[in-house]
Amino acid sequence: MTEPSLLTPVLSANWDEHQPWTLDTYRRDGGYDGLRKALAMHPDEVIQTVKDSGLRGRGGAGFPTGMKWGFIPQNDGKPHYLVVNADESEPGTCKDIPLMYANPHVLIEGVIIASYAIRSGHAFIYVRGEVVPVLRRLHAAVREAYAAGYLGKNVLGSGFDLELTVHAGAGAYICGEETALLDSLEGRRGQPRLRPPFPAVAGLYASPTCVNNVESIASVPPILNKGVEWFRSMGSEKSPGFTLYSLSGHVTRPGQYEAPLGVTLRQLLDLAGGVRAGHRIKFWTPGGSSTPMFTDEHLDVPLDYEGVGAAGSMLGTKALQIFDETVCVVRAVLRWTEFYEHESCGKCTPCREGTYWLTQLLTRLEHGEGTEEDLETLLDVADNILGKSFCALGDGAASPIQSSLKYFRDEYLAHFEHGGCPFDTAASTAWATTAPASTGAGAHS
Repeated sequence: MTEPSLLTPVLSANWDEHQPWTLDTYRRDGGYDGLRKALAMHPDEVIQTVKDSGLRGRGGAGFPTGMKWGFIPQNDGKPHYLVVNADESEPGTCKDIPLMYANPHVLIEGVIIASYAIRSGHAFIYVRGEVVPVLRRLHAAVREAYAAGYLGKNVLGSGFDLELTVHAGAGAYICGEETALLDSLEGRRGQPRLRPPFPAVAGLYASPTCVNNVESIASVPPILNKGVEWFRSMGSEKSPGFTLYSLSGHVTRPGQYEAPLGVTLRQLLDLAGGVRAGHRIKFWTPGGSSTPMFTDEHLDVPLDYEGVGAAGSMLGTKALQIFDETVCVVRAVLRWTEFYEHESCGKCTPCREGTYWLTQLLTRLEHGEGTEEDLETLLDVADNILGKSFCALGDGAASPIQSSLKYFRDEYLAHFEHGGCPFDTAASTAWATTAPASTGAGAHS
């Protein structure tokens, strides 16, 4: 096993090179070698290779990528589609956009390999419409790939045909949910579909469809090129490989850190220069705002799917948002909840009504106008959303509320005692410094 404290630049290896987004630079670093090896194999062999590697989806759920490809039925007489979910919208998540901007060809190569494996003749990359520079760069890279014979008819003389479309979404967080994305791609309003049928059976245009995250697909070419054993030499047994961790917030050097799965936040903070000078970590998210928050007590939790899950949260998109002792937890949770209320598609009652009432309750509490009884109401509403809404957006809205009350109940109570947010008063620094241990306001060592 690779020592988890060491960075493992693979996807980000060429980001600091001159014009890493060009085809010439990508091929100089071994680009499209994995595709050539894949095309020399039977499609089922490619799927088995990805299964053997243990690659898990990098979009949040961590579902095995090869297994997902294997769900696509064969010899059914229907067209098959590959859809790359590049609608990165989770608050705190910022790994797919820089990956596509700096190294679009690794994604395109992965798309071709995945399409070949599932026998897809048409693939789509669904990109968040606001990131115009990324869209332009992807379009330019796709044109280069067509001109070089990697896309279109008879890819590299293999007899395999593939068309690739880059599609700009219309800016809705809900379209990050795979079935809502498919509806949006078909020209309809982006709303989650009832399942079954699942996309592997009836997805885009009612045909078998595989939906994968950007990083999941981009991780495939190195696996084909360097082998299963190389990939499994990094990370842990059940969560092998490398991944991008996005550090943001109160960090000395925020950014993307590519490391083996299983690295800890303490190790990543050491690489990032720690929490900003003169401050200490108070709470953080392991996978974006939709995952239950952690405190300084969790600095040594292995950041893989099993480790984070055992500690009571989810690895999600590995969006590590770091907050120091100057931040009011109630206010942070309120801002997140306002986002989820705004982005709810309104299709199901628990999420549509529940996020509205969560926002009302949190606004009252943040202004010091609530009561301790409101905390129980808050938990009750969150419980009526969690696991009962049509898609995971409702779960994402409930998770930070439940976890913040678990670790920072004293801070909620302090709002009542101060008649408002204690961080807005002259005594706020003193209150934060003397806060009980249960607030998780310990120092980062």
